[in-house]
Amino acid sequence: MTKKTKKNKVELLAPAGNFEKFEIAMHYGADAVYLAGKDFSLRNMSENFTFDELQKAVKVAHSRNVKIYVACNIYSRNYEQQTINDYLHKTGEIRPDAIIISDPGIFLESRRIMPQIPVHLSTQANTTNYKTVLFWQNLGVKRVNVARELSLKEIKEIAARGQVEVEAFVHGAMCISYSGRCLLSSFMANRDSNRGICSHPCRWKYSVVEELRPGKYMPVFEDDRGSYIFNSRDLCMIEHIPEMIESGIDSLKIEGRMKGINYIASAVKVYREAIDSYYADPMSYKVKDGWIKELAGINNRGYCTGFYFGDPEQVSPNYKKLNPSNGRLFIGKVCESNGSNGVNVEVRNKFYKGDNIEILNRTGPARRDKIDDIFDENSLPLSHAQPGSHVTIKIATKCFPNDLIRKLMNS
Repeated sequence: MTKKTKKNKVELLAPAGNFEKFEIAMHYGADAVYLAGKDFSLRNMSENFTFDELQKAVKVAHSRNVKIYVACNIYSRNYEQQTINDYLHKTGEIRPDAIIISDPGIFLESRRIMPQIPVHLSTQANTTNYKTVLFWQNLGVKRVNVARELSLKEIKEIAARGQVEVEAFVHGAMCISYSGRCLLSSFMANRDSNRGICSHPCRWKYSVVEELRPGKYMPVFEDDRGSYIFNSRDLCMIEHIPEMIESGIDSLKIEGRMKGINYIASAVKVYREAIDSYYADPMSYKVKDGWIKELAGINNRGYCTGFYFGDPEQVSPNYKKLNPSNGRLFIGKVCESNGSNGVNVEVRNKFYKGDNIEILNRTGPARRDKIDDIFDENSLPLSHAQPGSHVTIKIATKCFPNDLIRKLMNS
């Protein structure tokens, strides 16, 4: 087998659960975005995209040299086969850059119905070795999202032995089950995790009840809050970008189609800057404190490096509450700049005139500022802005559409 040739710059792949998240992912520097239609993906609880929205997303993305990958990665049932075929026909007409699949039956149908669209194999397919990669390679798969259980050493061997592209997660929530093959949600909430409707019972709080003492709840862990006994920490590889790239990975994937735009903006911006910094000067690459601070400021369950370095401690459960947002509250998204320091903002959380804020521009560190004035849509002055409204604020910092604004709570 011929060794895979030297690849291009590693791709940064971002999630998008709706059109707004798609725009945010592009704004902050994603090379590619993965999303889904209203059916047949593993995040059916997110808003997802109509076919009209998918078509628009592909057109907009391609105009900006960004790729679109459409997820169709459920494990299907008999009664869905014709509906899936119809879905594949429509998806093929939209011409995304790839379709993400895990079910072998859907894979065969996609090759028959839309052979011009490359197939990316989902992590749900549990690809854990290079011979499995060669199997899928021989069937025509272009890219494999390898199982999360693999170490970087194992991924490096897979990348070296195969011709397909290798994709791996770089940031986001991790499942406690083998490559996401979990039955807890099906048994406890009648919601199948392999069909996109997981209720995340691994995040619930549990106690033990002894048979002869009903109603007496005893914590599993010696803690007055009880115990999140399955609660895995979130993956964060920002301090290990060189190791990820040098392992032969072609695409670094951020988890989170159900996360908000504040999460997507922070994660994409940080990893964009880290990747660019590495390629600009690999020998002098250094992790910036600002990257660590930015990622610490978005909700997480405590960070770890997952299975990548073979450290069992990194995949132990997190028995603590979600980490705080480091004194920052996401309050709005910039819609447009009106000149004379006037910025039109879509308000997400309440804020006041005089509040200290920071603006997350596309590049560079977040910029601190202060809200000097607030005006409603009729240019009347306001003392504060309510969620769901559109207002104009007066600030000193130059802003651009899709920049995010956060209130500094402790300043």
